[in-house]
Amino acid sequence: MKSPYAYYGFFVALVVLFPLIVVGAETVVEEEDLPTVEEIVNNTNRVAYYQGRDGRARVKMIVTDSRGNERTREFTILRLDEQPDDAASDAICGDQKLYVYFHRPADVNKMVFMVWKHVGKDDDRWLYLPSLDLVNRIAAADKRTSFVGSDFFYEDVSGRDINEDEHELIKTTENYFVLKNTPKNTDSVEFSYYQMWIYRKTFLPVKTEYFDKKGEKYRVYEAKKVESIDGYPTVVRSTMTDLRTESTTSMEYKNVKYNIDLPEEIFTERYLRNAPRKHLR
Repeated sequence: MKSPYAYYGFFVALVVLFPLIVVGAETVVEEEDLPTVEEIVNNTNRVAYYQGRDGRARVKMIVTDSRGNERTREFTILRLDEQPDDAASDAICGDQKLYVYFHRPADVNKMVFMVWKHVGKDDDRWLYLPSLDLVNRIAAADKRTSFVGSDFFYEDVSGRDINEDEHELIKTTENYFVLKNTPKNTDSVEFSYYQMWIYRKTFLPVKTEYFDKKGEKYRVYEAKKVESIDGYPTVVRSTMTDLRTESTTSMEYKNVKYNIDLPEEIFTERYLRNAPRKHLR
């Protein structure tokens, strides 16, 4: 999902291609009146995961192994933000609910992954396996494991709580803020830190590099194509690469829509077995 996964709108107004091939080669600049690290982190979190009140996207995922063999998944993501009645539409980056329904291939058809994302505590996650008619709760410890056999993790799809990391602005270039993010609880994750390249004009993260306990880079996320949809900068094609296995997963987002007034009842265990089909079209 938006990384992993922002969630998206309907009318494509403008295509913006970011110069990702020169992300690491830009000249460092020094400026006054830059936003604070806290402002950068909060704006980035909002743009990556909270644009619009809710949203829907059809996603095609292609997993390519080191030999060039491909596996494909197709699914629909529904997202609903929980906001106080008196909050501005895009003002609150709080609790959130996600519903991911799988269409193809046949062995995952009707499978559902659902998340209740909480700020300040562990998320609730469910996985419905139709072949067994079984609902599994995904433990918090499993959030950094593979999402349906891809190079994305469950946490990449639902988003990582910004309060779990210490954030440092290590570089500012003409186009990017570069943040170093270090986990507060190093025993809870497999990485020692990760760096994010954030496009200054939109606060959209366009590249993330993860480093292991030895300080070696081992995972890379890249936004390959970005469109402005209903005024929201939106990732419509992205990749996650595992440098150890040389496997890459690409995600393409189509039929994207924002602010579609999804009913909250969809995001309950009842709808794991009974998919809300009219909202999945």
